Amino acid sequence: MSSDPRPLKPRRISRIQIIAVSILSIAGVINYIDRGSLAIANTTIRADLGMSATRMGVLLSIFSLSYAISQLPVGVLLDRFGERIILGAGMFLWSVTQTATGLVRGFGSFVAARVGLAVGESPFVVSAVKTVNDWFDVRDRATPMGIVNSATTLGQSIAPPILTVTMLAFGWRGMFMLIGVPGLLLSVVWYVFYRDRKDVCLNEAEKAYLESPGARSILSDISFSLWMGLFRLRTVWGMMLGFGGINYTVWLYMSWMPNYLEAEHHISVAATGTIAIIPFACGAAGMLLSGVIADFLVRRGVAPIKSYRTLLVTGMTLSAMCTLLVPYISGAMGAAFGIGMALFFNYLAGNAGWCLVQSMAPPGAVASVATIQNFGSFVCASFAPIITGWLLDRTHSFYLPLVICSMVSILGALSYLLIVKDPILVSASKRELMASS
Repeated sequence: MSSDPRPLKPRRISRIQIIAVSILSIAGVINYIDRGSLAIANTTIRADLGMSATRMGVLLSIFSLSYAISQLPVGVLLDRFGERIILGAGMFLWSVTQTATGLVRGFGSFVAARVGLAVGESPFVVSAVKTVNDWFDVRDRATPMGIVNSATTLGQSIAPPILTVTMLAFGWRGMFMLIGVPGLLLSVVWYVFYRDRKDVCLNEAEKAYLESPGARSILSDISFSLWMGLFRLRTVWGMMLGFGGINYTVWLYMSWMPNYLEAEHHISVAATGTIAIIPFACGAAGMLLSGVIADFLVRRGVAPIKSYRTLLVTGMTLSAMCTLLVPYISGAMGAAFGIGMALFFNYLAGNAGWCLVQSMAPPGAVASVATIQNFGSFVCASFAPIITGWLLDRTHSFYLPLVICSMVSILGALSYLLIVKDPILVSASKRELMASS
């Protein structure tokens, strides 16, 4: 049975949507090329600077931990000042920092560069969530989120060959300097062409299209006390823990997959740059398919929350099963496809996780809830690189890190199944946030 009919999409809204999703998609590609650069140069930098696997794991984890901490103020800033300013400034900062990484001289300066990159990149994903929430009807949101999210995994898939060729041609320092330039240019494009919804005067037809059917509650702005109140909600904690399972898997593969292929299957750095395209290309396909499936279900009358939770639990469970099989697959190409299936299902779940935020959070708190979810998930993800590096130094095998990754993914699926059930409402009388029953 189809959902209720809705007004036709006004032409200006279509134009805004195309501009927003196009720029965000390009930014997603650049973002994840920049983010994955250290993993590609992992072996080369360790040899050049004399780092152990444990210390490289710490360096990789510093980014995710700094990114997690940066999420908390970013959510409030986005809800108050909008994505035009906050994301534009973030893109500029991460690009400048990435360029400066080519000048580091030791572990301490590398730490500073990774922290700067994390702070700059922290507004991106949540800005995309808020932009889609502001400019798309609830029945159309999963597909644009899938497009933007698949762009990030496209960035991950094309990063290995691009970064490997650049590193072999200019060295790892030259690689970092060159890849920071596109983000600098895009930050200017975003600021010039994008406008926040609150700054656009909408006519009645445009308001009618954008009005979400069955809105639960209205929150035009979020105060500090309301923001703190989010941490008291079972739903929010469940989303933090659940998405932690997704990001743990992402960060294990993003940080250590090239090294895994080189160490376990004895292939060259150049060959790794080519084969590593496969896993993240599979992840991009999972992102796109997730959006299409979710929007199809919602348009057929399935409740958005039920649709997204189903994709989350199913995707994370299948991802865990695929990860368990990876150590038993022979050959580098086979291993790459095995990892690809793990990432396909993980990203199938991941896109649904961001769509779930939009259905769970009231208007005015979407960015805050999204950043709190990202904070919790990246605290969890920050353990993946360092645990993997520590175990590698002691066991010289990736078997235990992959088993742990599977367990974390299953725990995340259980969190979405058993904890994340009730949407967040605003009490009109008490002016506080609460979960519905």
